[in-house]
Amino acid sequence: VKDDKYVVLDKTAFYPKGGGQPWDEGYIIKSGEQFKVVYVGKFSGEISHELEKPGLKEGDLVSCEIDWERRYTYMRYHTACHLLSNVLYRRANAKITGNQIELDKARMDFSMEDYSPEKLRLYVEESNEIINQDLPITIETMSRTAVLEEPELARLAVGLPKNLQEFRVVKIGNIDKQVDGGTHVKNLKEIGEIEMTKTVNKGKNNRRMYFILK
Repeated sequence: VKDDKYVVLDKTAFYPKGGGQPWDEGYIIKSGEQFKVVYVGKFSGEISHELEKPGLKEGDLVSCEIDWERRYTYMRYHTACHLLSNVLYRRANAKITGNQIELDKARMDFSMEDYSPEKLRLYVEESNEIINQDLPITIETMSRTAVLEEPELARLAVGLPKNLQEFRVVKIGNIDKQVDGGTHVKNLKEIGEIEMTKTVNKGKNNRRMYFILK
């Protein structure tokens, strides 16, 4: 506990801000008393929970209760980003350069040479067809060596973090595998339908797409 409002737990249900996904909100509960969590971040390798009020001290036994509706919305959007990333990579060799998830929309930034809004609409349609295949999402751990042997596992333009030797890999059926630390649904059908709402040509192969889930 730091400054009576920043708390680190030995284990937590809260997802910290990272990878374009916002933090979880909810409560840390001690003996029936609720302490609202207003921000969660990762600092020096530790997940810190910012509380709305003081009252917790080191050694307290607590439980976590997250805002599930908020978390589940982010899960749906995050898995949708993975699926779109897969289709963009396969169809246009596009690599993701950034993304941001919100409660009512998401955006993806990517490098793409042969760009047109019409092509992006086709890629979104293909993604929705894949959603209807009812594919499961599973998680596995892979060594750095194994990941490097499969270059498509790290489709971010920035590449792999240099200090890690093991990586969490998210799989969509047998069509996609990506190194990732975010939260996901268990089946593609939970995403619903992807609807592209806007595209932006940011120049020099930099593109941006906004979408919502229905």
